[in-house]
Amino acid sequence: MAGIKTYLEESYNELVHKVTWPTWAELQESTVLVFVTTLILTVCIFAMDFIFGVSGDAASTWKGLVGFLYAFLT
Repeated sequence: MAGIKTYLEESYNELVHKVTWPTWAELQESTVLVFVTTLILTVCIFAMDFIFGVSGDAASTWKGLVGFLYAFLT
């Protein structure tokens, strides 16, 4: 039981005195960066799905722009 108490005391001491917490401005900047990166990745994945015709339904006739061009050229 003494080991757990020591662990909690040392953890608290480290969190209060040794950890450098971000400022409010740094936190907002990081949040905006994560949001913008998520949007960019979402658009890229959507574009790839649209171009290559990826869908969850196996019976779907949609084959994307690549499938459309292949059917058009053959």
